[in-house]
Amino acid sequence: MSNNGQELNRDKQLKIESRLVQIGSQEEPVTGAVSFPVYQATAFRHPKLGQSTGFDYARTKSPTRKVLEEAIAELESGDAGFACSSGMAALQTIFALFSQGDHLIVSLDLYGGTYRLLEKIMSRFGVTATYVDTNDIDALESHYRPSTKAVLIETPTNPLMMITDLELVCSWAKKKNVLTIVDNTLLTPFFQRPIELGADIIIHSATKYLGGHNDVLAGLIVTKGKELSEQMAFLHNSIGAVLGPQDSWLLMRGMKTLAIRMERHQYNAKRMADFLLQHPQVDSVYYPALESHPGYEIQKKQSSGNAGIFSFKLKDARYIEPILRHIKLIAFAESLGGVESLMTYPSVQTHADIPEEIRTRIGLDDRLLRYSVGIEHIEDLIADLSRAIDLAQAEVESI
Repeated sequence: MSNNGQELNRDKQLKIESRLVQIGSQEEPVTGAVSFPVYQATAFRHPKLGQSTGFDYARTKSPTRKVLEEAIAELESGDAGFACSSGMAALQTIFALFSQGDHLIVSLDLYGGTYRLLEKIMSRFGVTATYVDTNDIDALESHYRPSTKAVLIETPTNPLMMITDLELVCSWAKKKNVLTIVDNTLLTPFFQRPIELGADIIIHSATKYLGGHNDVLAGLIVTKGKELSEQMAFLHNSIGAVLGPQDSWLLMRGMKTLAIRMERHQYNAKRMADFLLQHPQVDSVYYPALESHPGYEIQKKQSSGNAGIFSFKLKDARYIEPILRHIKLIAFAESLGGVESLMTYPSVQTHADIPEEIRTRIGLDDRLLRYSVGIEHIEDLIADLSRAIDLAQAEVESI
């Protein structure tokens, strides 16, 4: 990394919009390339015995990945960043901190893949998890054990958009000598920086808003503290689920436009949520930007904006299939956070691995749709969904 690049990364006087755009732009000292190069190399020459350029083998450190990792660490106010081959690979790397007999407290409503990893894989190694409303300190206290090593929080949660008071929980965790791990995928460091609120580890499915274009699979970890960062570096290198140079470059390119995309995402999502809130066939809308949301005030306190994703529940489950069949501009597809609008049916897709009785208890039933609102023109998106609901209603009523 050039000295100019290091100085730019550390310049907290620059607004986050400028820091995002400048990722990698001053890091290449030889040619001055504004777009940092893709170093498609796995091995690096040693000047002589006992000397290194700082790069030896790409699993341990790669020039393109290094720029990305330093950028996400700086944006999240952390000490070290680690780029992984997927969000789940990042989560598995974090879970490698824990040993047989360790216990985790986890957000009650969470991504189904996280639940699957904990219950079907980590449980085989003796790591257990209890799922609670992480905004309820009494619940955290009652489920705490001497073997509890961490609290894993999604805020907002996926898909019910529950909000956790991060300062409150991080303070509680520090008193218990427990790590706080926060999944910041939905808000990104543009809107929320949990380390500044006391968190120890941040995780991102960078496939989502950070990449932003539905074209790169990646995960990111950020750690705070020298000892924890050294532990994570050891695990990252040892497990080896690292991000390749081409995908690292794609992710950096996507992050350069994060600010303008997130602003458009939240604008479109709020307009769409307001529309659905008034729709006669919609039972409820789960979006923290709505004043009716129970986490509205906490979200406003700890975040500077809202994601472009929310869920809504229809009054009749029979509308689900025809709506998903009739949407045209909005794609019926898994994932979220890209420029294109996507709609997902969580109970049979992203959250199918969570047992039905748990899904039903928290409100994730067969009437719920999750909507990742893209950056298309909002009037076109409203027209597309309105038309799909009207056609679904006509079909249901004709039966």
